This record gives sequence, structure tokens and C-alpha cells, in this order.
Amino acid sequence: MAGARQETRAEPATADREIVISRVIDAPRELVFEAFTEVRHLSRWWGPEGFTTTTRAFEFRVGGEWDFVMHGPDGTDYQEWISWTEIAPPERIALLHGESRGDPNAFESVLTFAPDGAATRIEMHTVFPTKELRDEAVEKYHAIEGGQQTLSNLAAYVTEIVRKGGEG
Repeated sequence: MAGARQETRAEPATADREIVISRVIDAPRELVFEAFTEVRHLSRWWGPEGFTTTTRAFEFRVGGEWDFVMHGPDGTDYQEWISWTEIAPPERIALLHGESRGDPNAFESVLTFAPDGAATRIEMHTVFPTKELRDEAVEKYHAIEGGQQTLSNLAAYVTEIVRKGGEG
């Protein structure tokens, strides 16, 4: 039909499998990025409210892994595993996150760190293998609230470093 336009958009292909969480953090981008790349920082803020993290192994490089346990406030331990698939300091980190290496339900996340004046806008864009796994993460594990709380913990951690005028 003359004059008809066809629109092609990539986003709808994964929209029902995605979670996107962002936050502006009042700290320089390099510091926010560093807080994600060094285990001495991660262990101080990673996870939702009331969780603590024990690292078993950590190697921040493409192909490297972070093997850790998140301890819930109710005493439940959650085995976690991350493999870094892309690292572009201080702008972007891509990773695969599951319970262990080879987890068929592992999901992909891309974190971007963008300057926002003197602050940093961090965005966590996660894509699950299926809509059902995304829905389970949201409903059973409260992934959206947990992600927001995790970024809130990161913000509190790095802004305290800035306030003290040094590194953590």
C-alpha cells in the first residue's frame, strides 16, 4: 500500500523479559564504577536491605567470575555466581548472573555509568531467558525492590566515601 510505513523496533522482542532500574548517585562516575569492580567495595554494599555477602572467589576481568553467597535477613543463604562478559571502564559492565556456572536460568545484565553533572546515573538493564523467569524473579524474589535497594546501598556507600574525602 502506497505511503504505508513499516516500523522496526528491537525492544519489544525482550520487553516482557526485562527489568530496568536506574538511579542518580551523587558521586563521580569513576568512584561508582570502582565500587562495582573491587571486591573490597562490593562486600560493603552489595544486595538488598538486610543482606550480607560472603565472597568465595573474585576476578574482575572479561571471563572472570565472582562466586559468592548472599545471606538473607531470615538466615537463608543464596548461592550466586557472576561472570563478567564485557568491561568498558568507567562506562559499562555486562555480566551473566546465575546460581552457579552453567545455570540454564542465568540472566544477562548490562550496567551503564553515565555522567549526570557531578553525579552519576547508573542503569541496570537485565534480560531473563524467559518471561516466566522474569516474573518469578519479580514476584517470588522481589527483584525490582531488591535492585532498587541494592542501588540505594551503593549510593549510600559511595556518597559516604565522597563525604569523608577518601576511599573506603
